[in-house]
Amino acid sequence: MVNFELTTTSKAQKSFSFFFTFAVNSSFNFISATLKMDIPSIETFLNVAKKQSFSLTAKSMHLTQPAISKRIASLESELNCKLFDRIKKKIILTEAGQLFLPRAQSIINELKAGKNSLAEMGGVVSGDLSMVTSHHIGLHYLPPVLKQYVSDYPQVNLKLNFMNSEAACLAVENADIELAVITLPNKPVPCLEITKVWSDPMKIAIQNNHPLLDNKHKHNQFTSEELKKLNTYPAILPEVETYTRELLDEYLLKLNIEPQVKLSNNYLETIKMMVSVGLGWSVLPQTLIDNTLTTIQTPGCVTSRSLGIVKHKSRTLSPAAQQIVNLITK
Repeated sequence: MVNFELTTTSKAQKSFSFFFTFAVNSSFNFISATLKMDIPSIETFLNVAKKQSFSLTAKSMHLTQPAISKRIASLESELNCKLFDRIKKKIILTEAGQLFLPRAQSIINELKAGKNSLAEMGGVVSGDLSMVTSHHIGLHYLPPVLKQYVSDYPQVNLKLNFMNSEAACLAVENADIELAVITLPNKPVPCLEITKVWSDPMKIAIQNNHPLLDNKHKHNQFTSEELKKLNTYPAILPEVETYTRELLDEYLLKLNIEPQVKLSNNYLETIKMMVSVGLGWSVLPQTLIDNTLTTIQTPGCVTSRSLGIVKHKSRTLSPAAQQIVNLITK
């Protein structure tokens, strides 16, 4: 059981003190200690446990490695037990560290919840917001939202990271991030709450002087048999097991196209460049189509990605997160 008391001495103070009783069962010996520790040390412990590296933790927290080591040493001293075993370059949680881990996470979660409650009571939106998005959405959908958000809520420390949609969903599922704005999964896991915001139409795209184009295709409309000719040309598609690739595989199967994938890449802007220079054909979002590409029309068979917001069903959004959701969905 953990009992703690939150105390602050000034509005600007960022270090908090927790008083609690912590019991550790290590090698069948119980250790009980009344502790006073600062939040940065607990946050550092959680980071090291997650990354299993002092150097990676230092980089992510914008601190020196000696500073990270000092915080962990201080925490271990106050707990009177080792939290990590250091074997060559590996950092492994001890039995005591494993026992302390969920309690440390609970302390940080309670602190965040308390700060959010105080912020709501005061009507001020502030604090940290950890959010991820994909490169495509970040470039083509979010800029107006982000511009308004940073203007309306200057006291929010927005930590915006870019990653692929599959990794983002996993990060939300593991509670590593609060919010993701991504290509929505075709089959989301039950713990995720999905909100569709945009439809992203996809088109078959080829180079402007592709051999498939001739005078009879003035409107770029192909019969089913003519579409099959794409099978004889190299294709450039997103990597397998991505949400977009799963969607495209289903779409091309309906068109009886069996793509001969020459290259795979998850950056759609990169795929667009490779198609424009003649390295192959692809299926790209309408937002990327310009005069360097020609699209093939497929009447009666179209496809579109769903883009939107992903959060954990069991996680209450902070005021900072809720406000950006409001801006995205309005």
